[in-house]
Amino acid sequence: MLQIAFIRENQEKVIKALAKRNMDATAIVQEVVQLDETRRATQVELDNTLAESNKLSKDIGELMKGGEKAKAAILKEKTVLLKEKSKGLAETAEQLSVELLEKLYTLPNLPADIVPLGKTPEENLNIFQEGDIPVLHEGAQPHWELVKKFDIIDFELGNKITGAGFPVYKGKGAKLQRALINYFLDKNTAAGYNEVQVPHMVNEASAYGTGQLPDKEGQMYHDKTDDLYLIPTAEVPVTNLFRDVILNENELPILTTAYTPCFRREAGSYGAHVRGLNRLHQFDKVEIVRVEHPDKSYEALEGMVEHVKNILQELKLPYRILRLCGGDMGFTSSLTYDFEVYSTAQERWLEISSVSNFETFQANRLKLRFKDKDGKNQLAHTLNGSSLALPRVLAGILENYQTPEGIVIPEVLRSYCGFEIIN
Repeated sequence: MLQIAFIRENQEKVIKALAKRNMDATAIVQEVVQLDETRRATQVELDNTLAESNKLSKDIGELMKGGEKAKAAILKEKTVLLKEKSKGLAETAEQLSVELLEKLYTLPNLPADIVPLGKTPEENLNIFQEGDIPVLHEGAQPHWELVKKFDIIDFELGNKITGAGFPVYKGKGAKLQRALINYFLDKNTAAGYNEVQVPHMVNEASAYGTGQLPDKEGQMYHDKTDDLYLIPTAEVPVTNLFRDVILNENELPILTTAYTPCFRREAGSYGAHVRGLNRLHQFDKVEIVRVEHPDKSYEALEGMVEHVKNILQELKLPYRILRLCGGDMGFTSSLTYDFEVYSTAQERWLEISSVSNFETFQANRLKLRFKDKDGKNQLAHTLNGSSLALPRVLAGILENYQTPEGIVIPEVLRSYCGFEIIN
């Protein structure tokens, strides 16, 4: 969430920055500034009223001590009126605060200066590409055919048990899935990330804290009875570990990793581009989350990008890195890099990781602060990235590593799998 003080002092800057998201924020910015001015004026009036009431209470006490009951009675009548006034002002101030907060929740994060202009994914900036695209043998197939051929993932069985988008992994498919999870976690912990296991359901406060609410309410599975949400990513529970926390500056940075299943309603289109593992309602993902000093967060972001690059280099998958344009960035992000793996059988790029810096946007919602060297509380910066999302990585491996003899397992995964080929 943007800080109201910053908006108030930088109205034109905020409007200009949000225009990069193809959003005309003029009206909403003016509205929140006016609401804030009214709220602050109401608070000043409330404070003055309470101060006057407290002074009269002291004066009444002095008058009673001096035996001047008649004068005290007059002042008591005034205090009654002041208490009624203060009650009304307090209610108004609270109402204005709630209204202001609701308005602030509708404003996305400001894009960083280097975020390119654009409205669609086609306008994202390709900043890096690596790896040779393999030439497949004649008769090569997309992964949804390969998994049937080798009986390693069953979409129809998942459909019977739950519904579309909930696959069942079988045999070597299940082992490969587990191998990828363990490999990603080992890579992350070796890089200094502390592994945690977190709940797969979160409360409303947690969903608001990381920005899933109110922006993505319709995209999450919601248990109305207990008012809990199935997590769309481990980012939500992991980042909320630090909600309402004041850190010491010397505790930064904090690096955390977690494996979780992820649940997304993903309502929308159907067709070849969402077939098989391309889009699921339940999938596995290993996440990395960082809490950083504001002066070091962009250096940390570059480090996260290099970390994901290293994993893809070891998997020997052809990939590219995109700097997302303003129109394609997530609601909470200041700067996002997407990683895409090339699917040779599908002849298209598949997103497999997103690495983002949120600056203070999440921290402001979370009240995640640190005490600087001068003893002042500052908002920390939060970052997160997929390291990695499994479905499309698995799709890339199945398609790019297929041979007439079967699907060869990437060398780095063989010790985790216990086999070298799926045939």
